[in-house]
Amino acid sequence: MLHEVRALVRTGRIREGMTALGLLLGDPDLTGPDRVATLALLVDCRLARGDLAEAMGLADELTAHLDDPGDVGALAHHARGELAAALGDPEPALDHYRAAGRLDPEAPVADLPWRSGAALAMLRTGSAREGAVLAREQAERARAEGSAYGVALALRTLATVDAGIDRVAVLREARALLGPGDADRLAAQVDTDLAGLLLVLSPVDGAAEALALLRAAEDHAGRQELWPLQGRVRRLLDRVGESPRRVESEALAALTAAEQRVARLAAEGLTNRQIATELVVTIKAVEWHLSHVYRKLGISSRTRLAETIGAPA
Repeated sequence: MLHEVRALVRTGRIREGMTALGLLLGDPDLTGPDRVATLALLVDCRLARGDLAEAMGLADELTAHLDDPGDVGALAHHARGELAAALGDPEPALDHYRAAGRLDPEAPVADLPWRSGAALAMLRTGSAREGAVLAREQAERARAEGSAYGVALALRTLATVDAGIDRVAVLREARALLGPGDADRLAAQVDTDLAGLLLVLSPVDGAAEALALLRAAEDHAGRQELWPLQGRVRRLLDRVGESPRRVESEALAALTAAEQRVARLAAEGLTNRQIATELVVTIKAVEWHLSHVYRKLGISSRTRLAETIGAPA
């Protein structure tokens, strides 16, 4: 079960993964290494959503396992390193990443990317050159292991810490390794990195491509409620003079329960008659609800409804 959930999270389906991980943690038979691995994975999910308080609570339980040997202690240290990095404390983060590497030096790059974390922490502590060496080592290991996810993750780190390479080319290579549904969260992160570089290096010629990349990242971040990534995307959108799209959770919060049901069905492409049949109400009631939806969301018709609430067109 844990293996399947880990694969689910790696595809970028953070919301579904968190639900599954919560169920796993509620199982009294989940003990030992499996519980540590579950806690570490849930810390990663919480950090992806910006839930720092919840991540800190989970990490507290992992503290008791920092002295465990092998992969158990390594996972505990790596999760604590991720939390420290998210809190803006690169020095303790670096200590935890290094400890993870010492405890499980041969762990697959995709499963325990401690070198990535350490390289980024080194960059933030002023040791960019040392970080670049470690990032290159991770990329070489990932290529040898043959994991597209691991290589893409390593290349993203390399593009961040190594100023002496063609960062745009490296990020394009990383993105080419990730097909639709393979690792949508990592793909959105790479898209955002690439858009930011394009806006710095080619603010005029690269603006159109950057906008397309940002819209794709915005869509994934909004659907999975990855607020740190969403905030970064919005700051870059502001640089190109574009307004952010409201994500589903933000837009639907303004609507009543009945309006939400009608809005979702309309966004999915159902006609008013089909919505009325689905909800067992009159067509007039559907029209009335939709008029309130348009007014609250600041739109004039259903043509912008799917875009506004984050539902598929």
